[in-house]
Amino acid sequence: MTTADTIIALELGHYRLREQIGGSAYGVIWRASGPHGTRDVALKLINQPQMERADPLLRERWIASAANEITFLQSLEPWDERHIVRLLDSGWHDGLPVLALELMTGDLGKHVSQLKARGQAPDFPSVLDWLGQINQALAKVHQYGWRYLDLKPANLLFDHHLNAVKLADFGTNRQLSQLHAHSYAGTANWQAPEQFFPAPGGGYATGTHSDFFSLGTLFYYLVTGGQVLRFCGECGEAYRAHHTYGAEVLRQQHGGALPTVLHEDEEARFAACVTRSHPRAQDAALTLLRALLHADPAERPRHAIQISRMLAAIQSSVPERVMPGLPAMVQNLRRPAADNGWLTIQEAR
Repeated sequence: MTTADTIIALELGHYRLREQIGGSAYGVIWRASGPHGTRDVALKLINQPQMERADPLLRERWIASAANEITFLQSLEPWDERHIVRLLDSGWHDGLPVLALELMTGDLGKHVSQLKARGQAPDFPSVLDWLGQINQALAKVHQYGWRYLDLKPANLLFDHHLNAVKLADFGTNRQLSQLHAHSYAGTANWQAPEQFFPAPGGGYATGTHSDFFSLGTLFYYLVTGGQVLRFCGECGEAYRAHHTYGAEVLRQQHGGALPTVLHEDEEARFAACVTRSHPRAQDAALTLLRALLHADPAERPRHAIQISRMLAAIQSSVPERVMPGLPAMVQNLRRPAADNGWLTIQEAR
């Protein structure tokens, strides 16, 4: 069993495990110290105890998912990593793949939960900023020929100081070139209908539009301060109780039809949350929410550019923040910056 102070040798260096900071049935995340003079990293390992108890086919799938994630992250260029977690190193330990990733302060789910515990919710301009960053990350995934299929708050690493969001955990990625329906992948509480309910011929017929639906579930979750769509909650409960057969159970409960994706009272709650701080943005925000959460994949936005334009329409109704951004703060501190033409300290005075 892997424990604190275990040394793990990867391709570029040796890493000492410090403390476990996350985990699931599939993987375990450790904070680890790397080569001398480098920052700590997040070391992602396959959950060995679960692996030993798992069915052989499931073991193969877990190993393939980790290898899939390494392959995708290694294919990125440095400039692609602005909103996607950076892979720093990789290799094998005890016959299983290991990833060394950049270490961030937490994830968006934990941040929202902390705010909720204090009776607060993310401010609307921040939500729009985060959604734009996530949309850019999805655009990169799609540009490289993949669909992500597991967009959820826990997979969005968050740096509170920089207000930066990065997409992580690419084990469920499926290539866009593989057009046939695939096996189940993702997390039921955040999935598009076509990702939870199998196609008539079996399997799941997903695409980039499935990622955009999940972006809509996040939009609702963030604006409402941590509320999950009823549709997603029902899917999550059905999956926990019946695994993939939960889709059929839900259909039976709804007379053979798919459950309603976005209820009128949920629209009203979302609109009220927006109107409370930015009433002029309500209509544009609802338009984006409805588009992302359309039950018909063909009616959702076609690409990230379309979503960016719809976000811009919302932001045009939101007054600029009173608090200055980083460039303005740097300029106020009399430091050279792009906004002051890279003047020297003396010239800026």
